[in-house]
Amino acid sequence: MKKEKKNLIKKAVALTYKEQHTIPKIIGKGKGKIADKLLEIGEKEGIEIYEDKELVEDLYRLDINEAIPPELYEAVSRIIVFIYYLDKEKGGSYEK
Repeated sequence: MKKEKKNLIKKAVALTYKEQHTIPKIIGKGKGKIADKLLEIGEKEGIEIYEDKELVEDLYRLDINEAIPPELYEAVSRIIVFIYYLDKEKGGSYEK
């Protein structure tokens, strides 16, 4: 029962990826009210939000400024492509 309740707590992870870097990195993370604040800031700044409850659990285990491990490359690359296409549709650039 505790495990189910634990999974109900909202979590958020902020990633950064620049073409000059070879690997995306974690730049922020939080749960509960901190997750809400991260999402609020992201929306306010016009940053696209991508939701994947399983992936956020894997990413949340990483430390801030830690590079994404190889086993998560495929999942994270899907996010980068998703954001890239959303920004292109808006006439923008995915790099902030």
